[in-house]
Amino acid sequence: MINPKQTLRALCTATTLLTALVAQSSLNMAWAQDVNPNAQTWEVVKNPVADRTAKLMNLAKAEGGAVTIYTSIAEKDLKGIFDPFEKKYGIHVNIWRASGDSCLARTITEARGHRYTVDVFHAGAVELEALHREKLLQAVASPHFADLMPGSLPAHKEWASTLFSLWVQAYNTNVMKKSDLPSTYEDLLDPRFKGKLGYEVENIDWFVTVVKAMGEAKGLQYFRDLASKNGITVRKGHFNLTAMVASGDVPMALTVYNYMPENFKKQGAPIDYVVLQPAVARTNGVAVLKNAPHPASAALLMDYLLGEGQEAYVKIDYIASNTKYPSALRKIKMNVVDPNESLDQRDKWKRLYDEIIIKGNKQ
Repeated sequence: MINPKQTLRALCTATTLLTALVAQSSLNMAWAQDVNPNAQTWEVVKNPVADRTAKLMNLAKAEGGAVTIYTSIAEKDLKGIFDPFEKKYGIHVNIWRASGDSCLARTITEARGHRYTVDVFHAGAVELEALHREKLLQAVASPHFADLMPGSLPAHKEWASTLFSLWVQAYNTNVMKKSDLPSTYEDLLDPRFKGKLGYEVENIDWFVTVVKAMGEAKGLQYFRDLASKNGITVRKGHFNLTAMVASGDVPMALTVYNYMPENFKKQGAPIDYVVLQPAVARTNGVAVLKNAPHPASAALLMDYLLGEGQEAYVKIDYIASNTKYPSALRKIKMNVVDPNESLDQRDKWKRLYDEIIIKGNKQ
């Protein structure tokens, strides 16, 4: 015999379950509609696809017309680099500029707080590799990778170099005759350079790379000899040190970037430079953040900085990483700073650097 109460309870339970399933299905459909467009965007960003730029431009239209970058690019260079991008793509670039260390710290802090604001990161290779280790970057498939200089792209492809900055040895042409210039690092041990050598205080990566290129034991002994015999005057800031060379206050600087004396020369200053071997360069690069809120716009900006945006770097005397954009300095053999060495052995090298360069202790 059928129990009406049991039947009613069963019908009510079935109705409730069906309602729940319908509601869940609706939520799943809504979730799918929300996620699928973003998933499609990331597929274009991460993989080689035909008509990549056109597809990214179309996808970027739904992202609000803006992209945010954290960068250590010099303030004076920002307009020349980013204005052409804004004009061509109609995407406004929100720029937060600070030192590489500050950009790194802010990006990590925001990510740990689940606050995803930044789309693109542009700073030194050491900062970029640190973000890779934090698992905050997204590997992309830029069509410009094939055109980059050797050493521009790590195996994981989560960032790529946009420019190389070559450390050069700048000198005041009124103070130092060409016949007195060094042709090797060993020449700097000559007494004629006593009290004449300047050094930028933050250039630990240059020191490490030269030491390793010479052979660690030989390189460390060389710098101990240089510091004890002729002395090294430490100054803060590459621009400041270059200006002191131009004024004659520092006859020769060991560690200024190639484009700095070039800028002073264009203004008529009595300054020039030589490049001693082993020559050292550091790279700055660009990456898309894994949780970028505007991934299509971010990928467009990264492609631009590795492609047509390279022209802006050339105009301000950087060494463009893209070999399609000429640089006379590219023919120089360069030892590129290894960001992994800088990260993994930082304590060791900091101790040696402070002992030999900063304090200049005799051993």
